[in-house]
Amino acid sequence: MLRILIDADACPVKDETYKVAGRYKVPVVVISNSPIRVPQDPLISRKVVSDAFDAADDWIVEHTDPRTVVITADILLADRCLKLGATVIAPNGKAFTPSSIGSAIAMRAIMADLRAGGDVVGGPPPFRNTDRSRFLSALDQALVKLRRSL
Repeated sequence: MLRILIDADACPVKDETYKVAGRYKVPVVVISNSPIRVPQDPLISRKVVSDAFDAADDWIVEHTDPRTVVITADILLADRCLKLGATVIAPNGKAFTPSSIGSAIAMRAIMADLRAGGDVVGGPPPFRNTDRSRFLSALDQALVKLRRSL
């Protein structure tokens, strides 16, 4: 059975995920370190994990397989899920793939080194409506592709 796991702390596309998932009748699990309000819908559930470091990420990885779509902006979590065969989409609609994850991890490391060295580097660009639209399209395409492969 297909399912969607949302790395929910600071995820700006939860509502969009619920809408697309509802259209395809795909269950969604919202994973967070603190309670997050979710709609009253039998397809949507919430999992609150401890506030231990990487507790949400670890839970997501433990429940991921090739029939899972993971929604996350966390590059290292994306890498772990890709290794398990999951489809991984960032909230801005960018799909993480086995061929793109290496460069994303490298860029993350470079940016961390620059910040550690005291260089001021900006954060991610602001979330825009075009990101939301790209996400909706990417999630729709991912679910169609997964349904066909089953």
